[in-house]
Amino acid sequence: MSLEESLATLAAAIADRTRARMLCLLMDGRAYTATEITAAVDVVASTGSSHLAKLQEQNLITCVKQGRYRYFRLSGQEVAHLLETLMGFAGVEKPQVKSSTPKSLQFARTCYDHMAGDVAVKLHDCFFARGWLNGDVDYVLTDVGRKGFNELGVDITPPLSRRQFACSCLDWSERKSHLGGALGAALLVSFEKQAWVQRRLDSRELVFTARGKRALLRHFQLHLS
Repeated sequence: MSLEESLATLAAAIADRTRARMLCLLMDGRAYTATEITAAVDVVASTGSSHLAKLQEQNLITCVKQGRYRYFRLSGQEVAHLLETLMGFAGVEKPQVKSSTPKSLQFARTCYDHMAGDVAVKLHDCFFARGWLNGDVDYVLTDVGRKGFNELGVDITPPLSRRQFACSCLDWSERKSHLGGALGAALLVSFEKQAWVQRRLDSRELVFTARGKRALLRHFQLHLS
């Protein structure tokens, strides 16, 4: 296929009104199930699946499996930049989708043995912004990261088992990545040992203490209300 034909095919995939709405929905950087996406753009499941398949064919979106669920999100930052430019020309704003997750759990909770929720996603982004971690799905700890996690009191010893050391884990409320794997578990252990966070006995909710809030402000400039 020639460059002109490839461009025309890509443009056709975006030009469809329903598929364009799907792409706009995914511009918030989150991942959604096919059911959520089809409901948001007001089409039946079979029609929605067909549209999602066409977007996947053009590598505009990708499918992420998390447990028994399948989520869809933009394929990468390049796609987001492309859509951002087109949306600028069209003069429209990004759509917002409200999460149905209770606010307390959306803020901070456990995900197996590591942290999840809004705070965990923000920490994950901080780790990458500071160059502590590199990678896409399986993360690599940098020398700067070793020093940073050591200063936080986190045990960065690789696990003896075959468990992944550090990896992306899709957050089901934020629909963005938080830190999973052995390093994610060690981070939560460290926060608990230092009394920065406490677990609720009757749920998976995590509560940040006054000491923990001060620590996150000091180390990452994160303001927790």
